[in-house]
Amino acid sequence: MRIQELLDSLPVLGFFVVFTVVAMIMSEGGFRIGRWWQRRTSDNSEVSTNMIVGALLALVAFLLATTMAMAADRFDTRRVLVLTEANSVGTTYLRAGYLPEPASSEIRELLREYVPLRVVGNNLAELRVKIARSVEIHTKVWSITEELARDMPESEVLALFIESLNEMIDLHETRIVAGQYTRVPKTIFMLLLISAMLTIGMVGYNSGLTRKRSPLTAIVLITVLGAVVTLVVDLDRPREGLVTVSQQPLTDLNEQINALPHPRPNG
Repeated sequence: MRIQELLDSLPVLGFFVVFTVVAMIMSEGGFRIGRWWQRRTSDNSEVSTNMIVGALLALVAFLLATTMAMAADRFDTRRVLVLTEANSVGTTYLRAGYLPEPASSEIRELLREYVPLRVVGNNLAELRVKIARSVEIHTKVWSITEELARDMPESEVLALFIESLNEMIDLHETRIVAGQYTRVPKTIFMLLLISAMLTIGMVGYNSGLTRKRSPLTAIVLITVLGAVVTLVVDLDRPREGLVTVSQQPLTDLNEQINALPHPRPNG
C-alpha cells in the first residue's frame, strides 16, 4: 500500500516528469555501458541484442495495453456508477412522495441534503466527512421507513420505496469500493514500470554497442512512453488528475430537486 500511496502523492504531471527523468538516466546509462562493453570485447553481438530489444519492446507494449485496459475499465465503472446513483436517488426522491406525511417531507428534506454529499471532489478529508454524513442520512431515512413498515406492512407503494432505498444505500457502498479499493493491482503497475525502464536501458545499451545513437529518437520514445504510462496513472486515480469522472449527473439532479417545491415537515 505504501507504493500506491507514494504514487498517489505525486501530481500527474509530476509523475510524468519523474518518469521521463529516470528513463533518460536509464537510456544514457545503458548507452555508456554498451560503449564500454563494445570496447572490451570483439564479439559482434549486435544482431542478438537487436532481437532482445525488439522482444522487450513488444513485451512492454503488451503490458501497457493490458494495464491501460484495466485502468480504463475501472474508470468507466466509476463513471457509470455516478449516473446509476443519480438515477437511484432521483427515483427514491420521487417515490418518497407516495408516503404519508410527515414522513414524505422528512425523507425528501434528507435527500436534498444527501445529493450534494455524493459529489466527489479532490479533498480527501472533505470526502470522509461527506461519507460519514451520508451514512447518518441512510440511518435516519431507514428509521423513518421502518416505522412506516410497521404501520403499513401491506403497502405496495411502501415496498416500491424500500426497493429504491435499498438500491441507493447499496450504490453508496459500491461507489466507495470502486473509488478507493478497485485500482490497478500495484504488482502489475510496478511490473510495467520496471519493464519499461529496463527496456529503455536496453535500447540505450544497444545504441552503445553499435556506436549509433539518435538523441531525438530516444527523447521521442521516452516522451511517448511516459505520456501513455502517465495516462494509465491518471485513469486509475479516482478523485484527481487530468482525466476525472464527471459528477454532472449528480449536479443536475441537485438542481432539479432544488427547483421543486420544498414542503417542510410538520412539527
